[in-house]
Amino acid sequence: MIFDRAHLNQYTAGDAALEAELVGLLRDQAERCLGAMQAATDINAWRAAAHTLKGASRGVGAFELGEACQRAEDAPQAAWPMAVIEVRRAAEAAFAEIDSVLAA
Repeated sequence: MIFDRAHLNQYTAGDAALEAELVGLLRDQAERCLGAMQAATDINAWRAAAHTLKGASRGVGAFELGEACQRAEDAPQAAWPMAVIEVRRAAEAAFAEIDSVLAA
């Protein structure tokens, strides 16, 4: 599941403004964490960025993005460039679905 609105609804009680605010915060967090992942030169910085985005994603119900972050968090350094691509693609898919679901 890319996005679980029922999960987000547990925290927002269907409040559209709150949903939009939380999704906006996730978008900002995704850009910050992806930037940090791209700039990471050591395992601690890499894992911190991936872990932060994983938690934020799961918190709003963007579970596939969270899973991509988990794989990135566990990835060896040689795989970091591909992991960033995977996380970015997962983020794009998550936001596309979130936008579609919340607009309905």
